[in-house]
Amino acid sequence: MSKPSVLFVCVHNAGRSQMAAGWLRHLAGDRIEVRSAGSAPGRTINPAAVEAMAEVGIDITGQTPKKLEWETAESSDVIITMGCGDACPIFPGKRYEDWKLEDPAGQGVESVRPIRDEIRTRIEKLLTELIPAT
Repeated sequence: MSKPSVLFVCVHNAGRSQMAAGWLRHLAGDRIEVRSAGSAPGRTINPAAVEAMAEVGIDITGQTPKKLEWETAESSDVIITMGCGDACPIFPGKRYEDWKLEDPAGQGVESVRPIRDEIRTRIEKLLTELIPAT
């Protein structure tokens, strides 16, 4: 049985989707394939997102914003969007969730912390659904 794959998509792939991917990698280990992308990727990851994640012991500095590719979405089991609008492709049979989260772009770390914490709560719930307790 192959492990499930989750794709996080936001506009710039620099804040919300990178924090979500960081949390899922941290909490799921190698039990889930984690992907992230953006409909209009930025050049670098949001420094406030990097700092907020570092505060909880998760290093996302090695990640880079990536362009949302059709093939990546098509081969993902779960697609979680975070404000990418009409740029997100729809594939029949995929599980979709749209997480309404404030955009951390241009905000300081004090404003990004609550977004980070809300993402963790959602990731923990997602994990219970994808990997039932044994």
